[in-house]
Amino acid sequence: MPVAVALLWEAAVRLGLAQGRLVPPPSRIIATLWGLAQTGELWTHTWMTLWRVLVGFVIGAVAGIVLGALSGSSKTIRQLLDPTLQALRAIPSIAWVPLFILWLGIFEASKVALIAVGVFFPVYLGIAGAILSVDRKLVEVGHVFRLSRVQLARRILLPAVLPEAVIALRSGLGLGFMFVVAAEFMGASEGLGYLLVDGQQMGKPDQILAAIIAFALLGKLADSLLVAGTKPLVRWQDTVRERL
Repeated sequence: MPVAVALLWEAAVRLGLAQGRLVPPPSRIIATLWGLAQTGELWTHTWMTLWRVLVGFVIGAVAGIVLGALSGSSKTIRQLLDPTLQALRAIPSIAWVPLFILWLGIFEASKVALIAVGVFFPVYLGIAGAILSVDRKLVEVGHVFRLSRVQLARRILLPAVLPEAVIALRSGLGLGFMFVVAAEFMGASEGLGYLLVDGQQMGKPDQILAAIIAFALLGKLADSLLVAGTKPLVRWQDTVRERL
């Protein structure tokens, strides 16, 4: 479908049915991407964006897994943590920007912190919700077989939680790419978000769309790698996933 839309728009511009000034045809966008790749700018900006997302994702995901596991497995901890975290989750992401700049400065630490915040909440909710939704009958079977707490967690709880955990990680990764744009608006001189700002300030819609396409391809690649890396963990599932 994207290819069909691109070809139709290219034909409309070439036939004079549209100007293509604000929405350039695909040929101009590809030429812009090729030019950025030849000069090395595309790879520099892509690597910087990927590095920020990777570091922020690891920090946010680890924190989300740990606190989500604690909240899901202990009612007392859940009552202490969850109300505060739910209130923090309602804060718009852009509201954190001035505070992080004040605390951490304008450089990489504030950008990574913002991305980690974006990753944290879907992972936390996914892990806590997955633990709370484990079928009670599975736990009772573990008690019947006199499994220890460690064995119960390893043989019953962990396999039951993993499918939802993978979805939570994918959601967190997607939000990480969304938050990196806001992070790179914070005075960055490198990154795909910087290309967006530069294109807007210099009136280059082809550069803006080229950066958006680069974001889409990079995000899809990262998601595919995450799915491939976690697929062995959920291979025991007997589902119709392959048919959908």
